Amino acid sequence: MIKKVSILALVVCLFLAILSPSLVQAEGGLTVLDSSAEAEFPLGLSFNLSARSDVNITDIRLHYAVDRVGFARVTSEVYIEFVSNTTVDASWALEMVRIGGLPPGSSVDYWWTVEDAQGNEIRTAPVRVKFDDNRYSWQSLTEGKVTIYWYEGGQSLAQEIMAAAQQALIRLAEDTGAYLEKPAKLYIYADAWALRGAMIYPQEWTGGVAFTRFGIIAIGIAPDKLYWGKRATAHELAHLVIHQMTLSPYGGLPIWLDEGLAMYAEGVLEPGYVAYLDRAIAENSLISVRSLSSPFSAYAEEAVLSYAQSYSLVEFLISNYGQGKMLELLNTFKWGSTYDGALEKVYGFDMDGLDTLWRDYVAAPAPPVEEAGLQPALIGASGSWVWSQDW
Repeated sequence: MIKKVSILALVVCLFLAILSPSLVQAEGGLTVLDSSAEAEFPLGLSFNLSARSDVNITDIRLHYAVDRVGFARVTSEVYIEFVSNTTVDASWALEMVRIGGLPPGSSVDYWWTVEDAQGNEIRTAPVRVKFDDNRYSWQSLTEGKVTIYWYEGGQSLAQEIMAAAQQALIRLAEDTGAYLEKPAKLYIYADAWALRGAMIYPQEWTGGVAFTRFGIIAIGIAPDKLYWGKRATAHELAHLVIHQMTLSPYGGLPIWLDEGLAMYAEGVLEPGYVAYLDRAIAENSLISVRSLSSPFSAYAEEAVLSYAQSYSLVEFLISNYGQGKMLELLNTFKWGSTYDGALEKVYGFDMDGLDTLWRDYVAAPAPPVEEAGLQPALIGASGSWVWSQDW
């Protein structure tokens, strides 16, 4: 019986030693006494270290890596300034204003290297710290690869947003062949103001943002803006899907394709957008496909037309050439291609050819749309826009 208790005690001690970052020791008495990190969302991360040695400690470095999808793991190294002594307390803060901020639910891996005057060196094991927005008491709902986090609005709000997300995924898979490869996290703030309070450099019109490299979406959805919120969710989730499917070191998608697929995921184009598109057709003021391949205009009316045309271009390609061709186009971009080259390979025409064919397509007579009182959903009554951040 005594032997069994001793073995159990040894196991418990080993388990605690693995969990604790303290008392990491190298030869010559060099020891890390404590290591910790503390998040202050959205402003920064603070890292702290205590170490001692038989001789003066001469060098301390912090290493950290942001957990996000990329083509190579990027590790940052910080040389810590401190007064050399046998016992040292050191700290350093990662200020988000320097890097543009991190989204809620992201994480950072960090570790330390410490050296003393005798050349002894110690390296701590990597530790992952979560950068959560702990200002709110989040609830969560998971279905498939999508998890929704929210703190206001009740279970029904999350269920409606989840239904919109799943419908968008089904629509994308059926019509384009694109699907969600990695889990997605969606943070729902109580309104656009709360969302902007979670960001470092928000635009005054920001209503939602997709952090495509993190698989994270953040949207401000007020209770009376649920219709807008469901379409915004579908829009930003589509950005995650498309960026996961086409992530490449060789280049990206033309903006009209990226935004057009996101608009397509929302469902049928809303009357407000249709009105802008019809007016441009009637006035012969459509934007060329080649121009739509670059970032859209900052002027509201031209931007709305750009989104409307992008939807129409994607709808034209899917309706006339099918899901298989769209999937082939996305894969062609993934493996590296110019905009013209990808279209020529898959469809047999370049951007100018697409422009000509599409203009003929939209010139066909359509029922008139009343413009009065109609506003596109991306603007919505809240005056907020959704956008993606690929970093």
